[in-house]
Amino acid sequence: MLSEAGGTIRASCGLALETKKFDETEFDTLIVLGTLVDKPAFSPGLVSYVKNAPSRARRVASICTGALVLAEAGLLENRRVTTHWAYARYFRERSPNLNIEEDRIFIIDDSIWTSAGCTACIDLALAMVEKDAGKELARAVSRDLVMYHRRGGGQTQHSALLELEPKSDRIQSALEYARGNLQIPLTIDRLAGAAHLSPRQFSRTFQQETGQSPAKAIETLRIETARLMVEQARH
Repeated sequence: MLSEAGGTIRASCGLALETKKFDETEFDTLIVLGTLVDKPAFSPGLVSYVKNAPSRARRVASICTGALVLAEAGLLENRRVTTHWAYARYFRERSPNLNIEEDRIFIIDDSIWTSAGCTACIDLALAMVEKDAGKELARAVSRDLVMYHRRGGGQTQHSALLELEPKSDRIQSALEYARGNLQIPLTIDRLAGAAHLSPRQFSRTFQQETGQSPAKAIETLRIETARLMVEQARH
């Protein structure tokens, strides 16, 4: 953990972090964290340190609004970049010439990596592990973190499953079954079987909990999955 002055830094939540003062130390990866301040003013010392970071680090990354610091330091010119969707508009107003893609989990542009906010930093870190040490180690780390699903950088920040928000375990089980079996016909009977409900009871409960018909929900999941396949592969 680094800071301009070094010493103890107290976060907005009250957590105290012990930091080392900026110096000429070289790093493999330098990650700039975000801030909750609505309109942050970054100190000249911070901006200068980040501006020179590419000469002291193989890879420079940002989490959430940390991309604003990279932009202030001039590291994002002519690059694709992302940040937390809620700050995208402010980012554009502050840096109108940058190519921001607000609906991405993370983006890799040469040695500059940027990610969305909150849990997206886990996906960013796992992508770094995979790029440096391979898929098997990244998969092992995911298991240690008890991660249910590793997201690729091109995935949208808004999940179709999250939007559905089913309340009961049975409907959640049916949706998880559907997501894992999109390659086969997903009839009401199949989905109802996964939920351990009769077809009629399943259809009624699904509509009540999600506000959508099972057919519409499955269509949405198929479209989301197909879009990712097009974006991330050669399909």
